[in-house]
Amino acid sequence: MDRFRYHSKREWHAAAQRSVVMGCAGMVATSQPLACISGYRAMLGGGNAVDAAVAMAATLSVVEPYSVGIGGDCFGLFYRKDQDRLFGMNASGRAPMRADVDVLRGLGHAGMPAHGILSVTTPGALAGWADAVARFGRLNLADALQDAIRYAENGFPVSEVIAGEWAQEENMLAGHPASAGTYLIAGRAPEPGQVFTNPDLAATYRHICDAGPETFYRGRLASRIAAFSAAEGGLLNEDDLARHRTTWVEPLTMGFRGMTVCELPPNGQGVSALEILNILSGYALDQLRPDGAEYLHLLAEAIKIAFANRDHFLTDADHCRLPLDEVCSAAYGRRARRLIHPRRAMAFPPPGAALNGSDTVYIAAADADGNVASLISSIFMPFGSGMVVPGAGFALHNRGSSFSLDSGHPNCLLPGKRPMHTIIPGMLMNGGQVQMAFGVMGGDMQPQGHAQLLLNLLVHGMNLQESIDAPRLRLMPDRSIYLEAGIPAAARDRLTKWGHQLDRSPTPVNKVGGGQAIWRDHAQGVWLGASDRRKDGCALGW
Repeated sequence: MDRFRYHSKREWHAAAQRSVVMGCAGMVATSQPLACISGYRAMLGGGNAVDAAVAMAATLSVVEPYSVGIGGDCFGLFYRKDQDRLFGMNASGRAPMRADVDVLRGLGHAGMPAHGILSVTTPGALAGWADAVARFGRLNLADALQDAIRYAENGFPVSEVIAGEWAQEENMLAGHPASAGTYLIAGRAPEPGQVFTNPDLAATYRHICDAGPETFYRGRLASRIAAFSAAEGGLLNEDDLARHRTTWVEPLTMGFRGMTVCELPPNGQGVSALEILNILSGYALDQLRPDGAEYLHLLAEAIKIAFANRDHFLTDADHCRLPLDEVCSAAYGRRARRLIHPRRAMAFPPPGAALNGSDTVYIAAADADGNVASLISSIFMPFGSGMVVPGAGFALHNRGSSFSLDSGHPNCLLPGKRPMHTIIPGMLMNGGQVQMAFGVMGGDMQPQGHAQLLLNLLVHGMNLQESIDAPRLRLMPDRSIYLEAGIPAAARDRLTKWGHQLDRSPTPVNKVGGGQAIWRDHAQGVWLGASDRRKDGCALGW
């Protein structure tokens, strides 16, 4: 079962652009090499997989600041070997208690603002990092922040991919003095190889080390965040920050190809990945080429059905009307497949048709004791709201922009409500043992990417690195289909003939996200790691 994780011989598989990484004692993988080193150092210093994951998240908040930071949210799946149990963590924040539809409309907004102070909900990431380390780690939060402090104070050379994505946000950052002062150098994004420092963030992290993470929610930092929000006309205040708590949840699970896929329940969109796989489970996909029109057609149609439900039903768990057990059932999969014509693209289906009734970083870590962490943390769109608390060195996220102002929609803005969330960590279990921790980044690409990674591995027999490198399909927000370079022209032509509208817009940035995965070869006692060719991803084993 494990041999093809190292190599595969199917003639249609494109060669991976790097080797699968291997290690006996442990493995870390994420989107930037310096962050991988932080995870490795955390384990060398006596920490475990959870300590390593949080250390990597903290370093990424310095070296990939448009994606992640303490101004955002995070989610995690953590396997504890000594308890033989998988734990789910929801560290996403809620809308301010003063926020509701009438307030936003009274301020002149027909829809939720995409950026700015009104798009800010309570940031939950720092609480999530701290709670994960306190519950499962061997070190403390201050230990996990040390590399991040060092890079923020002394600087780091900005890599090419990160510099290119940073440059896309120059105009937004220039629109606010604190944002420009923190993230631009003489009014410009850093060039590749230019050394970037963030002394304000280093000072913030040092204060958190001294005062504890509660300073962010009930102390000096909370007061600064609330004062900034008030000065900018925002609704987030000290009471909202003090009210925040991390929620521990039971993961959603579904059998697929002899294994168990694990995702987090709403307000995240992990159930959409399960729904896509459930719909596709009734087809003989292993008889189809993964770059062929027939396979891509079925994949696109399954995503459409899952996203019709996601966009209409998915929200805070207390308000979600999507029947989670049903969309993972065999009966639902059969009904959904009846909607799919083998050679004709469907119009976007109505929500519930088969029912009876942004940027992000992903982190995976495994230690010698068999503990595994699957952590994803984000400030949503690049640099989030575009608002930086003066002198604090971090951007506040814009997760509130996911809310609807339609009072009849389940994801409608309400005081204290969590919005529908895009970031989702994944875990794969095999007979009660962890087989893989994985994640794919990129807003609504994430459940699409989860499904494609698992299909590549478990159906098409690709190895771990090939599964991440293989060209991807993405259903775009305008309902067109984006096909990544490497998918043959003949497949594109056939999909067009079958009625699919293909996205042919220019691609100045990566449209299908990045991804990382770590896989356990139980027979050999070896960890395997893979990281995405599309980013600056790195896997490190030892």
